[in-house]
Amino acid sequence: METQQAKASKFVLNYGLILGIIMVVLGVIMYVANYHLDPHWSFSVISFAIFIAVVFYGVKAFKNENGGFLTIGEAIKVGVGIALIAGIISAIWAFILSTYVEPDYMAQMAEMQREKMVERFPEMTDQQLDKAAEMNSTFMKPWFTSAVTIVSNLLFGLLTGLVAGLIMKQKRPYDV
Repeated sequence: METQQAKASKFVLNYGLILGIIMVVLGVIMYVANYHLDPHWSFSVISFAIFIAVVFYGVKAFKNENGGFLTIGEAIKVGVGIALIAGIISAIWAFILSTYVEPDYMAQMAEMQREKMVERFPEMTDQQLDKAAEMNSTFMKPWFTSAVTIVSNLLFGLLTGLVAGLIMKQKRPYDV
């Protein structure tokens, strides 16, 4: 008897799109509420909770369609795939925000970081602040933030897929 295995690509695409759209909606809410420069910690908690939930549901849906069987490798593949699709969508949103919607976004972010440094380290001289701002400017490019968004999503997808796989794994019995 031959068993049919589910294809991960369907779940990766569907749940990746769902997660990416949710992250963009959350980003738009942050922008409209004027939290895009200095987000409240609750936005991070909500983002992580949504990320974990969508990846877990994606892995669970894959397992259900796979006859109730799941390996850790399959869970990681689905988790990383979902994270990749969502990361690309999130990176596109971040690029659009910082390039077209709010063209001076990076400059505003740099100014906010400078103000925070002055608050946290009042003993820093203007020269030290300028040097720190110059170093930060290297990392404040749309392409760099997009790359970091995708890579961090991949790492978080890897971890979430691994945990989901460890929780939900079910080996397929050997066919005779």
